[in-house]
Amino acid sequence: MGTLIPVVDHAVINVADQLDETRELFGHLGFQLTPRGHHSLGSSNHLAIFGENYVELLGYETANADKRRELWTAPLGLAGLVWKTTDADEVYRRLRSVGLAGDPPASFFRPVALSDGSRPEARFRTVRLAAERVNNGRSFFCQHDTPELVWRPEWRVHPNGVTNIIGFVIAAADPAAVAGVYGTLFDPRLIQSDDQGGYLLAAGKTRVRFITPERANTLYGPVPLGENGAERMVALEFAVSSLPGSAAWFQRRRIETLPRSPQELLIPAAHAFNVALLFRAE
Repeated sequence: MGTLIPVVDHAVINVADQLDETRELFGHLGFQLTPRGHHSLGSSNHLAIFGENYVELLGYETANADKRRELWTAPLGLAGLVWKTTDADEVYRRLRSVGLAGDPPASFFRPVALSDGSRPEARFRTVRLAAERVNNGRSFFCQHDTPELVWRPEWRVHPNGVTNIIGFVIAAADPAAVAGVYGTLFDPRLIQSDDQGGYLLAAGKTRVRFITPERANTLYGPVPLGENGAERMVALEFAVSSLPGSAAWFQRRRIETLPRSPQELLIPAAHAFNVALLFRAE
């Protein structure tokens, strides 16, 4: 079997029973969110769709509080690093061969409300890395059997100007150990030093960064951290079509942003459901 190619598919923000609140929050921050979807497994979501990837606000409605309980044990905030695949079975064979396998691939679906009133089913197959190898969240592969029901042109335009996730940040006391899991999964040669004690993995449009908690606080301000040095997913970086345009949007909405450089704006984690959001000019 060939080596897997890392490409980030989406980032999951665990919102648990706060779907309404986070829909309002992220809408206020300038993300166009899809209508609420309901998975056949019991969870519900809103998506912010970009060019290559997307953000998923994942939670549950009251009637389904007893379903998929294992998802809601993760901390609120960024809790899922999801990779693209066209063959979940091939991924599972790879996971087994390198000692990272959890459960076999699972299939599920979600009706999608389209503007013409139809509700076709988006279908997926996912396969997860072993739960004990990822703290404070999940990492898994997603096979989209109906990508045309996810990456719809009308959903890719956002008032804040975001075009893609370009950074996914994991903080850990031992970044090398956490990066090593993904080196084992893909190819150790793909893990590159950032020359500041951290590591990088290029994954399509997105760079996955593995850094220390101290470095995370320097770059992104106060972020929630894992207990006893365990890794935690703490920040997302976005490309925007026009940084002045994004800044003007935030100013009109009276959203506090912090300049990080002439080309970057930051919304602190405290104002974005425990996830630091960095916006960078393309």
